[in-house]
Amino acid sequence: MFAPFWVSYAAIIKLADGLPVFIDSTIENDFKPTSKQLKDAITNKTRAIIFSSPCNPTGTVFTREDLESYREILINYPDIFIISDEIYEHINFTKEHCSIGSLNGIQERTITMNGFSKAFAMTGWRVGYIGAPDNIVKAINKMQGQTTSANCSIAQRAGLKALEVGNKCAIEMREQYLKRRNIVYNMLKDINGLKTNLPKGAFYFFPDITHFLGLKTEKGDEIKSANDLSLYLLEYGKISLVPGEDFGAPNCIRLSYAASEKDLIEAVKRLSTSLNKLS
Repeated sequence: MFAPFWVSYAAIIKLADGLPVFIDSTIENDFKPTSKQLKDAITNKTRAIIFSSPCNPTGTVFTREDLESYREILINYPDIFIISDEIYEHINFTKEHCSIGSLNGIQERTITMNGFSKAFAMTGWRVGYIGAPDNIVKAINKMQGQTTSANCSIAQRAGLKALEVGNKCAIEMREQYLKRRNIVYNMLKDINGLKTNLPKGAFYFFPDITHFLGLKTEKGDEIKSANDLSLYLLEYGKISLVPGEDFGAPNCIRLSYAASEKDLIEAVKRLSTSLNKLS
């Protein structure tokens, strides 16, 4: 698992009697593990690799060059499956969304996960799909049919209409998210002690808050973790963020810019004011 990661991945692996192995990355390299890190993590017990692009929580987008460097490693391990979560495919601010499943030599063991929720603003409807080798699809279908049975007919009809209408709305939505990202970024980078990179997709920032660990609130309470900082910001700044512990990055916090420009500007102002009060 590339870390940071979506919170469910580790639990899903454990549910399947697997052992999650984390490949850590940092904000300095846009949360992208190197191909050497990937190679060093592989053992004879490795069964799959999983990551998301664009990534939740970091907003990282793995470029074709990035994915080709991983392919060069994985092509030497024919028994390892690649699970690529691409649910944020259409909220991508780069010139190209590259799927690792499109690269030669590894298609027959790549499982691409996607859905309608983010691309067509259908969050909550939960219409998802995969692209995978036939034997994998059949095995998944057997399990799916015994757990959730099928998606509801209303959501299926909504998904059908989305396909018929096309993704013009997704393109317009992406442009709005890009505008909001730039507004939030220009404000975050001016906050002393907050380390922020420029995410290339999704609608999240995942700043490093190491500078604030060990500082104290006006009441004298010490900020010992990202969870402490998030609770402090909720109580004193009245803003809600998510600590990075469950994402595999204990020194980070996640904030979403899926909100109005007015609310985002106010939220970052409160964030700045609250952080500046720590000492």
